[in-house]
Amino acid sequence: MSESKNPDSASTPNASRITSNSKTSCSWLFHPFLTVVLVPVVVATILYNLDSFDPAPLPPDLLTRHAIVAPAINKHMLRGAELVGVGNLEGPEDVAYDRSSGVIYTGCADGWISRVNVNDSEVQKWINIGGRPLGIAVDELKQEVVVADPKRGLLKVTAEGTVEVLTDEAEGQKFRTTDAVDVAQNGMVYFSDASYKYSSDELDWDILEGKPHGRLLSYDPATKATQVLLPNLYFANGVAVSPDQNYVIFCETTARRCRKYHISGNEKGKVDKFIENLPGMPDNIRYDGEGHYWIALAREHTLSWHLTFKYPLIRKFASIALKYTGRLYLGRSGGVLVVDLAGKPMAHYYDPELPLLTSAMKIGDHLYCGSLVAPYIISLNLKQYPAV
Repeated sequence: MSESKNPDSASTPNASRITSNSKTSCSWLFHPFLTVVLVPVVVATILYNLDSFDPAPLPPDLLTRHAIVAPAINKHMLRGAELVGVGNLEGPEDVAYDRSSGVIYTGCADGWISRVNVNDSEVQKWINIGGRPLGIAVDELKQEVVVADPKRGLLKVTAEGTVEVLTDEAEGQKFRTTDAVDVAQNGMVYFSDASYKYSSDELDWDILEGKPHGRLLSYDPATKATQVLLPNLYFANGVAVSPDQNYVIFCETTARRCRKYHISGNEKGKVDKFIENLPGMPDNIRYDGEGHYWIALAREHTLSWHLTFKYPLIRKFASIALKYTGRLYLGRSGGVLVVDLAGKPMAHYYDPELPLLTSAMKIGDHLYCGSLVAPYIISLNLKQYPAV
């Protein structure tokens, strides 16, 4: 008698294999790798394509990784530094010295112009301008203070505390971020508008976009005329009139350089190099009356910053992160670079923990530094803690 075959039993192993293969083929959908890596990539790609922000390539000459090195260095300048005005100064962005009274003027985030006595570090809240003062300069001849307010424009504050708007536009274009200022001996005011496109609350976007929205300007108090001296600057920042009154040095933060604009003589209107490839992003610049300029470096030029500037793709993703987190963080480590009248580096003061240093001025034996975010002015005794 022949053995009968059960078709169901014969097909069971194949069915089992099919079911097993089906489960295997579907299980990749739930693999942890996909959740951790691919899903964020897909989301980032979608956000990238939907976002309209369009960073531009920077000129090749601005993309060097090289940074100049000073012969003397103090890499821990916070050691031994005194914190002046703690609790009374909120984000003292710029510092200006009135030699006749021995007083430092500084503008704070709460709108106050404060005066700091150099002898005893006493802080006096002087006048509230109702904005956010950035650059500040003392016109010793007129006993007035000139203030760059990013939103209100270029302001004058008299000795009696009266605030007057000098100018808030040029060539029909309003200032968006009136930034730094200096006054020449003849009363002419030179100042910068960091960006005609972005406001002071949006300046990270200007840096990420990589387009030259900055301008160097002048204001003549005699004629009340405002003139654009140089357009198309990469985040126009610090301004300092030379001691011989022949040129103005201006800083470009994104470009990591300072240049000279001639304001008199046969070279009037000409632009020359002053110093390039700075070891950080320059903010304000001050002349000390002793043959040296002091350049505040807001942030160190790190590899992260270099790659961010070099590749618009990275800046696009950084802009998306900024939009959703509200922060753009690529290191601290601010500092101060000291250069001579020819732009030759002499000394470099910095510290890994410096919070967004924005101004520096040597007064006597001390270095005074302002910050956009710190609640104090930093004072360092240069004889006790020199660059070596």
